[in-house]
Amino acid sequence: MIKKNKVEHIFFDLDHTLWDFERNSAATFQYIFKELDFKFSLKKFLEFYNPINHFYWKQYRENKISEVELRFLRLEKTFGKMNIPHTSELIQKVSDLYIQKLSTHTFLFDNTIEVLKYLDETYFLHIITNGFENVQQRKLENSGIDHFFKVVLTAEKIGVKKPNPIIFNEALRLADALPENSLMIGDSLESDVQTPLELGMQAIHFNSHHEKVHTECLIINRLYDLTKIL
Repeated sequence: MIKKNKVEHIFFDLDHTLWDFERNSAATFQYIFKELDFKFSLKKFLEFYNPINHFYWKQYRENKISEVELRFLRLEKTFGKMNIPHTSELIQKVSDLYIQKLSTHTFLFDNTIEVLKYLDETYFLHIITNGFENVQQRKLENSGIDHFFKVVLTAEKIGVKKPNPIIFNEALRLADALPENSLMIGDSLESDVQTPLELGMQAIHFNSHHEKVHTECLIINRLYDLTKIL
């Protein structure tokens, strides 16, 4: 149960929580396929790419690979698994196009703007994200939601990634917020929930990946549910 009378600051994750990463990523690859005249199935490509991308993001969060390796390996592995002929130059070209175009797509989860307007009347809203600085800023601006947030802290900016407590503590410091008056909302139990709870924050798990039910914190399946809780 959320103690809403104690909440003053709400910290959101961005990708998979407000900004619909899977939908925007698919739209980006659709553009790339057309631009490079790829003939293989986009649907089949995404079936391979999405779990591979999640795997390499986990490797990146755990500091096992660099940003450059993340961007290259997720594509190289996908092309390899699909037995698509490719060169390093082609993989790099696709990677560069993907980063250039990803933030131009602006699909948000249902009711995102409505929910943010509702919460903005009562709370200070902030973002904590493992995404890259310039890309995340463009996502916020292009989606028309950047003005809702007082503090936007990226892992690239501070040099550590969620779930490292350093990034949460720095976000609290920048927001001039106390843990006991703060709530974290995100899609990842590992990255967005467990550390905030350990720090004395409250947390809500937005289960956009349909993960198994747990009892660590409140779970919601729609952003609109926040208007009934807060």
